[in-house]
Amino acid sequence: MKKTLIASAVAAAALSTSAFAMDPASELASKLDSMPTVYGNIQLAWYHADVDPGGSESALIDNGSTIGFKHSHEISPGITAFLKAELEFDADDKAGNGGLSGFDEAYIGVKGDFGKVWVGSDDSTYERGVDIISNHWEFGDGAIDTASYDTGEGDLVQYTTPSMAGFEVGVAVQINGDGEKGDKSYPYQLSVTYSLDALTVAFALDSNDGDRAYSSATDGSAPNDENTYGLMASYDMGDFGLTGEYHTRSDVESTYGLMGTYSMGANTFAAGYVMIESDAPGSSEESSGVALQALHNLSDHMYVWTEAYFVNSDPGVAGTADSDGTVLAMGAAYVF
Repeated sequence: MKKTLIASAVAAAALSTSAFAMDPASELASKLDSMPTVYGNIQLAWYHADVDPGGSESALIDNGSTIGFKHSHEISPGITAFLKAELEFDADDKAGNGGLSGFDEAYIGVKGDFGKVWVGSDDSTYERGVDIISNHWEFGDGAIDTASYDTGEGDLVQYTTPSMAGFEVGVAVQINGDGEKGDKSYPYQLSVTYSLDALTVAFALDSNDGDRAYSSATDGSAPNDENTYGLMASYDMGDFGLTGEYHTRSDVESTYGLMGTYSMGANTFAAGYVMIESDAPGSSEESSGVALQALHNLSDHMYVWTEAYFVNSDPGVAGTADSDGTVLAMGAAYVF
């Protein structure tokens, strides 16, 4: 009997000690799970640009360094709430640098079997759906812009459906209140994406209804509030990918774009071409751009790249010379 009592007492003490030892660890794990994920990158680049007529320039610059926070948790079975906030800073200049210097995106939302809805500042529905080529490049997206659309990335309420038989629909409304960017307005965007195996096709529109200067300009000096329509098709063949785009906006411009990518181990190569034809009344201006890229992944967290851009603009006016630009850029990024 004594042995049994002693054994029971020892077992109870052991269980009590074990439970006490595990409580702080469980509490710490729970706290860690509730903490947001911190992520970011430092991106630096050097470029040399030569414009004729014009001049040349070169500089070492920050190429989009950011630090961000994101978090999600289940608020009820099948429904997850989430947030994301991403801030910008300049990693090149120390003199006069105040630290965090810009803002990229910040939003909150919920998602589940019904899809995803979020509110705040983020890439727009049109951009995610069909504006792929101009967003591919590390440095010179401005050299080969592929679309004229004006609804910004702030004050957005966005919704995407879950994939249904390969289809996904996106909707966005920008809420510009009284005294904000002019009078009250509700520009909107729509997108429809269909994916089947290696093929993806998307259509999107932007109403361009925001109350800004372009909405009231009548002399052709600024874009108008006509809808922008875009089509995108891409085909992924493993290491090789091909993307084509078409964007048009009445009385502004029509744009054609084509890009090919090829991956070989840690290396990625890309070539893109964009042609823009002016649709503005009385204008026959045309411009085109070619972009080349070579990117090498040094590790899971760091990569280096080199890009070249060749841009030509023909104003379409008798007696006016063409404008030619060449840009060479190279840079590195560390991502965590």
